[in-house]
Amino acid sequence: MRKELTHEPDARRYVLRVDGGIASVLDYRVLGDAVAFTRTFTNPTYRGAGLAGDLVEYAVNDVEASSTRHIVPSCWYVGEWFDRHPDRQQMLDERLT
Repeated sequence: MRKELTHEPDARRYVLRVDGGIASVLDYRVLGDAVAFTRTFTNPTYRGAGLAGDLVEYAVNDVEASSTRHIVPSCWYVGEWFDRHPDRQQMLDERLT
């Protein structure tokens, strides 16, 4: 299984492909000094393999490395991801903490 993680800024999304096919997508919106992660979706055939978590981690790392923005976890899955990764709480928008 070959995984490829990419950022598609024109589509405002992060994508995880497996063997060339889209397995998981994370949509976002830029809100001035923050980025709202609005929806995470994993195709049913790929669910349960941890791909959405890999994609959220990639997206969080990308936001941290490429901007000074913080993250608003508008999607329930992203919120739970941050609950499971307390070491990444500094990436949350301070208005939420």
